[in-house]
Amino acid sequence: MIGDIRETKECHLKDPMDLFHSGQVVKICAPMVRYSKLAFRTLVRKYNCDLCYTPMIVAADFVRSAKARDSEFTTNKGDHPLIVQFAAKEAQVLCDAARIICPFADGIDLNCGCPQRWAISEGYGACLINKPELVKDMVRHVRSQIDNPKFSVSIKIRIHEDLKRTVDLCQKAEAAGVSWITVHGRYIEERHQPVHYDAIKIIKQSMSIPIVANGDIKTLKDAENVHHLTEADGIMVARGLLANPAMFAGYEETPFQCIQDWVDIALEHGTPFTCFHHHLMYMMERITSKQEKKVFNVLSSTSAVLDYLNDHYGV
Repeated sequence: MIGDIRETKECHLKDPMDLFHSGQVVKICAPMVRYSKLAFRTLVRKYNCDLCYTPMIVAADFVRSAKARDSEFTTNKGDHPLIVQFAAKEAQVLCDAARIICPFADGIDLNCGCPQRWAISEGYGACLINKPELVKDMVRHVRSQIDNPKFSVSIKIRIHEDLKRTVDLCQKAEAAGVSWITVHGRYIEERHQPVHYDAIKIIKQSMSIPIVANGDIKTLKDAENVHHLTEADGIMVARGLLANPAMFAGYEETPFQCIQDWVDIALEHGTPFTCFHHHLMYMMERITSKQEKKVFNVLSSTSAVLDYLNDHYGV
């Protein structure tokens, strides 16, 4: 598969920055552990998603192990523009990962927002918002070592309670050559609290590069409201797209055609059963009764799921 991509890469790699210069708000599928893999990216691209991220990949493992590369990253000719998100804490390791991925993706993103304990204890994710010089150094290194000027280098962050510190971090990253910054508008310790959209707006007004807003966007209407509240150049969605992969195309809930598309794509890609089933559970959350969920959620094989969908929904 890698060989197939290598032969055709010149025609298919894109400049993600073109999206931000289009005059339209850029609609983005977030990096989601286990979920934003190739099959799901293929689905959301059918429904007006402009830009997709891979799940977060630990850069050191990716550089060290061919097995990690094969299991963590798959792509194809239609999977563009594509951003590969890495967890890293050393500039050279991030550069090495970026060099490996460069022929097959359109940019990398440095995760500075993951609040999980394991990530922070390893020096990854959200703890990096407290290390602006390190973030600046990592961005600058990648910029200087990747020859392709169209290859984007972005970061995804959370915010500080003292917003001046976040603005300082963003300005340092901008000076180092970062392409854009995605802001999840919560503090490290916040999970389900309201998103601080006012903070995203202040960051946007302090910068001259594109800013992407992230957090609690569940419908296209939410995306429009957040755009107006923050003036952000892009909107990144995670759980909203899991529940309704057709959200960016304006559907209020997952249409049956989208469920059919998922079945076709997942079977074609050989998606493991658990992932195939979980996605359907998310998509059907709003359109099935409690009783139906009880039955559907305990199905244990692809054939049982296909029979259920056929019998109940004609899918």
